[in-house]
Amino acid sequence: MEWISDPTAWSALAALLTLEIVLGVDNVVFISILASKLPVEQQDKARKVGLLAAGGMRIVLLLAIGWIITLKKELFTIGSIGFSGKELILLAGGLFLIYKATKEIHHKLEGEEGTVSAKVAPTFAAVIGQVLLLDLVFSVDSVITAVGMTTYVPVMVIAILTSVVIMLVASKAIYTFVNAHPSVKILALAFLLLIGVTLLAEGFGEKIPKGYIYASMTFSVFVEVINLRVRSKKKPVEPVHLRETITK
Repeated sequence: MEWISDPTAWSALAALLTLEIVLGVDNVVFISILASKLPVEQQDKARKVGLLAAGGMRIVLLLAIGWIITLKKELFTIGSIGFSGKELILLAGGLFLIYKATKEIHHKLEGEEGTVSAKVAPTFAAVIGQVLLLDLVFSVDSVITAVGMTTYVPVMVIAILTSVVIMLVASKAIYTFVNAHPSVKILALAFLLLIGVTLLAEGFGEKIPKGYIYASMTFSVFVEVINLRVRSKKKPVEPVHLRETITK
């Protein structure tokens, strides 16, 4: 318990908690979009199980921290670009996010007539599986970052558990807000698309400062909040109506 008297451990805890909360918000947004396709009685359960499972996965990865570190070792090279286990995971996660976000945006704008997959309702297990797949990508990256910040495993565990509790409390409001506003849902999908492209770039060894990404996302949210206030007295445009308007 010597970390309690170590000032650097507390600063690392604050930084890690911030990182985990940001990842938690990403998870809530992703879960909100996927769970909205489930029957109403399963949506709340999917949100809670998804967040708890994601937090559990990060703790498991922390316990396997020795294996996580080996993911930084280069496995092979293509031309002048080297690829490690971590970078392969980032590439796979980036492709998955781009595919999923693009597919969902297409479905939201085109409606059920624009996609065959809209007729097939996802199962509860499929939603949780996709959440865990995405969180595996985020968790590997965050665990490696955490190891660089502190050597105290309890600090990392506390940051993860605290963020899970915060997200469980806040997720209902985020979930309701995202699903109640079609334009916000499209914006959230655009964020996931942006994160997917960022993961792809990092998988190829190109580091994009996270500050730029989150600053642009924050500005977009600010603009959307203004738009919501302006049209608060008007009925929001449903995606299917948007499609009909564009067609005309």
